[in-house]
Amino acid sequence: MDKLENTTAPWHDDDPTAADRKKDHIELAFQSQVGRAELDGRFYYEPLLGAHPADNSLSPFSFLGKTLRAPIWVSSMTGGTEWAHTINHNLARACRDFGMGMGLGSCRSLLFGGETLKDFDVRHLIGDDLPLYANLGVAQVEQLLDNGELWRASRLLDKLKADGLIIHVNPLQEWLQPEGDRFKKPPIETIAALLEKTDIPLIVKEVGQGMGYESLKALFQLPLQAVDFAASGGTNFAKLELLRSDPVNQEIFSQLAQVGHTAEEMVHLTNQLKAELGSGMQCRQVIISGGVRSFLDGYHLMNKLELPSVYGQASGFLKHARGSYKELYDYVEAQVQGLALAKAYLRVK
Repeated sequence: MDKLENTTAPWHDDDPTAADRKKDHIELAFQSQVGRAELDGRFYYEPLLGAHPADNSLSPFSFLGKTLRAPIWVSSMTGGTEWAHTINHNLARACRDFGMGMGLGSCRSLLFGGETLKDFDVRHLIGDDLPLYANLGVAQVEQLLDNGELWRASRLLDKLKADGLIIHVNPLQEWLQPEGDRFKKPPIETIAALLEKTDIPLIVKEVGQGMGYESLKALFQLPLQAVDFAASGGTNFAKLELLRSDPVNQEIFSQLAQVGHTAEEMVHLTNQLKAELGSGMQCRQVIISGGVRSFLDGYHLMNKLELPSVYGQASGFLKHARGSYKELYDYVEAQVQGLALAKAYLRVK
């Protein structure tokens, strides 16, 4: 006799949705085919080696001196606009709920006044245990150094209860911006001078075109908290400013917006510099951003990079942060679940 016949509590196939599901499978089968050219060739898919991830299955880890629960960074976005308050406050709540770090948009308006403080004042939402960084352009830092007013940067961090400062480096954006500033010195000299004169923890980023070998080499030899790639592939602020410019400038300078480096290229360059610099590499944390459109992009690049890293997004968060918090929450939750699935079943080639 079959052993199953002796069970006192037989198992029943209780699947009330089976008929509808099978009907869907038949109707959608031809739409669901994936051609060879569409396959994502970055991964080995290993379906036998993991269970479905449980909630909160990503391992906490140290980054920027604090503990994150998800390897995602909310890249610097906005301030001083009608949307800024809603966006920044929603993003800070998401960082708290999912254990992510956050960089604020340009805080220039707070150097000389407090009218926009409400837009940036999010420490009480994100909490004290997660990294929160303010943001200034290198042009503003150069001006503060020239005027002997570095105390304004320190006061800015105090206002925001921020852990440190992101300096965004944007020479092409400033050149093409109708209202742009002009640099008197190479940005690397301004950054080095700020490190020499203050103990402010610093992150340095570009603004959408990335950085080449020599710039990365110079940055990684400084005692920065992290380098943020802001690579080509996401929002390109040189192109953005060009679109705001007059037709003559658009014709003359349009090709400038086409130069730059992808996040994948910058990962390769950083690994090369790690080998070349050895102990001379003082900065050993990276925010991989620029053209990171999904958790698969982030997972792939973090596994390729040989330094501790998180991946950053701006436009993806921005799209979902302007409305209800639930919309943003659902978006971030899907990202975190996707990372957990990738960790369980995908190995990077």
